[in-house]
Amino acid sequence: MTDTILVTGGAGFIGSSIIKEELGRGHKVVNLDALTYAGGEDNLSDVANHDSYTFIKGSIINNMLVASILKNQMPDMIMDTT
Repeated sequence: MTDTILVTGGAGFIGSSIIKEELGRGHKVVNLDALTYAGGEDNLSDVANHDSYTFIKGSIINNMLVASILKNQMPDMIMDTT
């Protein structure tokens, strides 16, 4: 069974490295990032079309968005890199 990992702040330097590592390990990764000054989609351009990668633009302080992600994606783990 493949784990689903929710990474917050995944478009930043550390988050993008974690995402690439976890995709390489065969995990499904959901990236929640607001794309502020610290993150950029270009950090993940090489995995943007990966079958096991999902990007969601938004903030972790948006309770409704986070609840929706938890309900729909059902992550096994959450990694906060913000």
